[in-house]
Amino acid sequence: MKIIVWIFIFLILASLGSALFFLVKDKGTSTRTAKALTWRVVFSITLFMLLLLAYHFGFIDSKL
Repeated sequence: MKIIVWIFIFLILASLGSALFFLVKDKGTSTRTAKALTWRVVFSITLFMLLLLAYHFGFIDSKL
């Protein structure tokens, strides 16, 4: 489970980095920045849902 979470965190950061790169390179004239940020949101929501499902099915537990 930890590996999957780290993969999603890497994908989120890579998408954020590519959005920054496209913002600087294109100077706001293309839609590549918006597409990269959209992928970041998709990865973030997917990670959140994955964590909720993993908790629900007992793959991770709360140690409070």
